[in-house]
Amino acid sequence: MTRAAQGIQRIYLTLTLCNTLAASFIWGINTLFLLDAGLTNTEAFGANAFFTVGQVLFEVPTGIVADTLGRKISFVLGAFTLMATTLLYFWLWQISAPFWMWAVTSALLGLGFTFFSGATEAWLVDALHATGFKGNLESPFAKGQIVGGVAMLTGSVAGGVIAQTTNLGVPYIIRSVILALTFVVALVFMKDIGFTPQRGGRVFSRMKNIFSASITHGLKNRPVRWIMLAAPFSFGVSFYAFYAMQPYLLELYGNERAYGVAGLAAAIIAGAQIAGGFAVRFVRRYFTNRTSVLLTAVILNTIILVGIGLTSNFWVAIILLVMWGLIFSASGPVQQAYLNGLIPSQQRATVLSFASLMGSSGGVVIQPALGKVADAWSYSISYIVGGGFQLLAAPFIALARREKPKSDPIK
Repeated sequence: MTRAAQGIQRIYLTLTLCNTLAASFIWGINTLFLLDAGLTNTEAFGANAFFTVGQVLFEVPTGIVADTLGRKISFVLGAFTLMATTLLYFWLWQISAPFWMWAVTSALLGLGFTFFSGATEAWLVDALHATGFKGNLESPFAKGQIVGGVAMLTGSVAGGVIAQTTNLGVPYIIRSVILALTFVVALVFMKDIGFTPQRGGRVFSRMKNIFSASITHGLKNRPVRWIMLAAPFSFGVSFYAFYAMQPYLLELYGNERAYGVAGLAAAIIAGAQIAGGFAVRFVRRYFTNRTSVLLTAVILNTIILVGIGLTSNFWVAIILLVMWGLIFSASGPVQQAYLNGLIPSQQRATVLSFASLMGSSGGVVIQPALGKVADAWSYSISYIVGGGFQLLAAPFIALARREKPKSDPIK
């Protein structure tokens, strides 16, 4: 690997560290935070659904921003937007705001994340190609996942402990401060390399052309299309499974104010994310195709989600949560490598954003639906139903495998 490529990876890992650390300060307590503000389970997961509505609405427009004005501009806008909306979230909690205000703010939080989703990954891939990187893409993605896992572990545990010793609002203030730091780091060190932003002239005309091309290389590209259509089920369920685990673990633990235990749920996922990043190299040894990895992950996680719903033992739920997070994390870099191997550089951010949009769209429907199941019956039943939704991703992955795409073989 060239020194320039190593430098690109260091910047990517630093941005991942800062961004994930900031975000994770509230991941272990966010559902509890919403419930503490006076929302019901249905309303809390409805607010989360509006977060994914924001992602659905803004994924492609912000991807186009990254493909026209530049990936750096997109990332910087994301850091600023998240900082501002996190502070707004804190204010809503203080005034016990009505649901509609949470819904609007959650959608704006979704906007902040969409500035990151396609732009960061596209920036890394293009910069690596421009600096002579010849390795497999799973490697930098796995390293990013490991660093993100360390950041998530640190932030989620700290957020839970800080909330328990102070109050549920303090982690949101800390998150805003770290996002301000992320904004500065990106502004100073992030440069568009291997990609030339299309500035000046008829911007909207170029945006339209990029959007059209992204459809051609996205939904009209059959191997990419099937993975996109699987995403609403796999990612939609994952959103619910993660956020519902906070109150569900407290229920199994027997103490609804043990916020440190709620933070433990996010910490477990973070630890699994780190282990999953390391496991990618071993996964590559035992599978010949990336779609085989993705299909196996969906089937195993379906079984695990049903197991989480069936158990009434806190420690069994913890073990199953570890397994779920490990499998989900180990398959993530594989899917990233699969998609990036099929997307041209000039449309990369937009197509990746479109793929993220498809995953988020599942969360718009599945999160409130499963939240309603939890209200009507129980969290355990909602996990069993979630397992059924998860399994619906399997046929689409099987269809992608039948296309025999060039990025499927693991070399």
